[in-house]
Amino acid sequence: MKIQINQNQCGFLLKNGCFVKTLSHGTYHYGKVFGYEVIVEEMEGPVRFDRIPKQILLTQDKAFEEKVLSVMIPEGHIGILKENGVARKILAEEEYLYWNMWNRYSVELLDMREPEAAGKVNKAYLAQIPLKYYKKIEIQPGELGILYYDNQAAKELGTGTYYYWVYSKDVVCRIVDLKIRPLEISGQEILTADRIGVRINLMCTYKVVEPKTVIETIKNLENQVYACVQLVIREYIGRYRLDELLQQKEEISQFIFKRLKEMEGNYCIEFCSAGIKDIILPGEIRDIMNTVLIAEKKAQANVITRREEVASTRSLLNTAKLMDENKTLYKLKEMECLERICSQVGNIQVGGGALLEQLQALVR
Repeated sequence: MKIQINQNQCGFLLKNGCFVKTLSHGTYHYGKVFGYEVIVEEMEGPVRFDRIPKQILLTQDKAFEEKVLSVMIPEGHIGILKENGVARKILAEEEYLYWNMWNRYSVELLDMREPEAAGKVNKAYLAQIPLKYYKKIEIQPGELGILYYDNQAAKELGTGTYYYWVYSKDVVCRIVDLKIRPLEISGQEILTADRIGVRINLMCTYKVVEPKTVIETIKNLENQVYACVQLVIREYIGRYRLDELLQQKEEISQFIFKRLKEMEGNYCIEFCSAGIKDIILPGEIRDIMNTVLIAEKKAQANVITRREEVASTRSLLNTAKLMDENKTLYKLKEMECLERICSQVGNIQVGGGALLEQLQALVR
């Protein structure tokens, strides 16, 4: 049997199923009748020959050992296989064997026994590592992360991107938004002291100041803050009559904000502002209020009209007194009246001179 092995190939010589040696490139003759068998493999990538345990190949043939890279992955580690310096794949099994002839292979071990992975991995590595081996945590600006190992608080994380191995411990990060949050309460129905139902629209803002305590002691923070604001509104509105509420809208906002500041410590937050947007009256009450308002405005308009009439009459009286005392002023007034009359007349046609004489007499 003639065997031809090329320069980029390697042959494994077996006799009766037992490994004898490796064969480099060249031409060989072995007879099958004597139990010989040759397996030829390309010297590229992993060694695929598996008829004989790889440890036997490495210990029995030094020439083979020089051609390959043997990799052992310890417990709690993973390997990054680099081909000519470029990360190619992840190695998670215990043992690997790669041809190291034409392409130069190397392996970098990553220790996963400690959760902290910062500085040990880069984006080229992450492209090869499955997500089941690590956890990526992103903290946006204005947020704070509380890191837990096996449900025990470990540390706080500021803005940034973090990576943690999940081999030895369960890693969880709870993120809290520290930015100012708006809370709007719309259409809150409340009975006043005179048993009139009104609806209140209120807007307030708050922010979390104790994130760790919020995570560990408060569930559904926004719902609890909402209920707190509702109770404070009811506490104030129920004390006063409708007329009093309409007159002191600003006082309502100040009182609510003051009461909320007293209660913010119970929720590990800080209230930044609070104020009433609208007080909405029932339809019947609104119609009555509009009627009253119209009546008030009409009464004010009548008072103003009477005042102006009195002032006008007084002015006429003063003018009449002056004209009675001064004949020249009286004459000027007559001429002014005549001028106004003439300005309204386009053409005057008369049959005799009586009218012209009368006009001339008025002017003299």
